[in-house]
Amino acid sequence: MKSPRKTQVSRALFTAAAVAVLVLGVASVFAQDPPPAPVPKVNPPPASQSAPTAAPQNTTPRTIAPSDSQSTLRVNVNLVILPVTVKDGAGRLVPDLTRSEFRILDDNVEQRLEYFSAEAFPLSAVILLDNDLKSKDARQVESSLSAIVAGLSANDEAFVCRFDTNFHPGKGFTHDQDQLLTELRRTRIDDSRTSAPPPAAGGVFTSGPTINGQSVASAGAPPTPGSTVILGDRTTKALDDAVYEAAQLLKDRGRDRRKIIFLISDGDNGKTNANTYGNTVKELLRYDIAVYSIGVGSGYFERKFSRLQSYAHDSGGDVYYAMKRNALEELYSRVTEQARNQYTLGYNPRGNDRSKDYHLVEVRVRREGLDVRTREGYYSAIAPR
Repeated sequence: MKSPRKTQVSRALFTAAAVAVLVLGVASVFAQDPPPAPVPKVNPPPASQSAPTAAPQNTTPRTIAPSDSQSTLRVNVNLVILPVTVKDGAGRLVPDLTRSEFRILDDNVEQRLEYFSAEAFPLSAVILLDNDLKSKDARQVESSLSAIVAGLSANDEAFVCRFDTNFHPGKGFTHDQDQLLTELRRTRIDDSRTSAPPPAAGGVFTSGPTINGQSVASAGAPPTPGSTVILGDRTTKALDDAVYEAAQLLKDRGRDRRKIIFLISDGDNGKTNANTYGNTVKELLRYDIAVYSIGVGSGYFERKFSRLQSYAHDSGGDVYYAMKRNALEELYSRVTEQARNQYTLGYNPRGNDRSKDYHLVEVRVRREGLDVRTREGYYSAIAPR
């Protein structure tokens, strides 16, 4: 039998040993390396940066949203971006072209296509209404305006503005089609004309350009407006200022949107403009804004539509002519469809004449019988951002 003293000593030794084991165990836990940090997932580059390829079997191709494609455009500030419209001989949009079918020439030097997208883009549109039309033209335009809403989708946004001697902005951009419809229905176009010539017969007319679907006065020359005929003493309409101000409203809209000016006018332009035509075109090219002009009245025969043609031509938009209400309503939907469904091409200029301020651009397709339309050029100091 053990003595009480030996029993106390044994218990003390056992307790000390247990404490030592516990301390060593805790220490070993804290001495272990921390678990590795999770490796961040890296997404593959957007598919739109490369030529289309067939998807592997048993996989679903990723659908690239316009915002995904557009985000890549910010990588290279020297990238020139060209929205391109392609139509067949009947004037229908051609949606099935591939990257390899396009060619780009910059100052007649062929370029490497570095960006391609066939995505449909939502629109940011300034609806710019001539507030100084002849009485009959004003009534036809007013009664047709609600048809503009039919050509807009839920993702589009529009800003209604008017102009005469001054620029009259509306209530701002809106996606709400009911609100836009209400604003358009409330639009009243003033009539400051005391007389109007007999209306010309006819319906819809379109012009027939040659390069990029447009006519060019001289290769490589900066854009210059056509002559504008001013009748009598009607020299107060400020068309250039109106387009310039509309561009300022659009310049900060996102690059994931098509930015257009929906210009509805008889083409008259006075001498009171604070902004020149050339300065206004530079703003349009700087911010990738295209002008889609609809000429109303008899200006087609009086050659008053040259300013409308020039803005559409030099910004990469289009121009239409109509003298009847039903023709106007048809053209509204054609404009929005065309502006939304364009190809987007991008390239980094190489081998062109860098000493020039303005560079002529031509886009061609390898498929025969198609009409290709885009802007005619860009200014080197303000290549689209």
